Amino acid sequence: MLTGLMILEGVLSIALIAVVVLQSGKSAGLSGSIAGGAESIFGGKGKGLDGILAKATIILATLFGIVTLILVKLMQ
Repeated sequence: MLTGLMILEGVLSIALIAVVVLQSGKSAGLSGSIAGGAESIFGGKGKGLDGILAKATIILATLFGIVTLILVKLMQ
C-alpha cells in the first residue's frame, strides 16, 4: 500500500507540474496578480482550455495534499 501511494504521489506531482506549465499567463507583475485576484473574486470566469486547466490544477493539488498527508501518517 505504501509503495502504491508513493507511485501515486509521483504521478500526481508530474501531472500537477504539467497542468501548471500549460496554463497561459494572465498578466505580468504585481499589478496583474492583484487584478487577477479581484477578477476571480468578483466572478471572472475562465474560458475554454484555461478554465479546464484551472479546475484540473485545483483538483490535482487537493489530491496531492491528501495523498501527502496519508503518506506522512503512514510513515510515522
